[in-house]
Amino acid sequence: MATVLYIKANAKPDHLSRTMRIANAFVEKYQELHPEDEIITLDLYKEKIGFLQEKQVLSHLEPPAPNSQDDPVLRYAYQFRDADKYIIAAPFWNLSFPAILKAYIDYVTVVGVTFRYTSQGAVGLLENKKAVYFVTRGGNYTTPPFNEYEMGERYLRTIFGFMGITDFTTFSADDMDRSATDVDAVVAQTIAKANQFAATF
Repeated sequence: MATVLYIKANAKPDHLSRTMRIANAFVEKYQELHPEDEIITLDLYKEKIGFLQEKQVLSHLEPPAPNSQDDPVLRYAYQFRDADKYIIAAPFWNLSFPAILKAYIDYVTVVGVTFRYTSQGAVGLLENKKAVYFVTRGGNYTTPPFNEYEMGERYLRTIFGFMGITDFTTFSADDMDRSATDVDAVVAQTIAKANQFAATF
C-alpha cells in the first residue's frame, strides 16, 4: 500500500480548470488501478496556505524537535515526507505556477525532515519516491525559443530533486489559448496518455 499526496494549486473550481480536468481524470484512473493505495487530497487554496512570516522562519532555523509533528507549519513537511508518491496539479501562470504552490514548498522544504546538510552540502531525504506534474499552458513552452521562459516545471523538478525525488514526470497540454487549438481534443489526448502512465506510477 502506498500513500499518494495529491497537491492542487488552482484558484478556479475544478470544472472550470483544464489542468484539473486532466489531473482529476488521472487520479480517478490511478485509484481504479491501485485500489489499495491511499490518496490524500491537499487543496492549497482550501488550506489557505500563507507565506511564512518572521516568527515562523526564526522558529525553524534548527532541525525540528522529535515531538513537532503538530506544529502548524511542520505538519505539512511531515505529511509530505510520509507520502510515497506525489501528484501536483497547477496551471501555468506568468511563466511559472500560482504563488501559493511556492509558499507550500517553503513549508515542506525543511532541514531535518525533507533534506539535511552534510560536510559536502545538502542531501535529500526522500529517495525512492516518485512525482507527476500536470499543467496546461496557453502557448507552447516546450521548444525554442519559449522553452527558455518556462520556470514552473523547471523549478518543481529541481526542488523535488533537491529533496531526493528524482523520478519526476510531467504531462503538459500546450497551446491551449491559441485559436487554432481544439482544446477538448488536446485535453482528451493528454488524459489518455496520463491514464496509460497511471498503471506504472
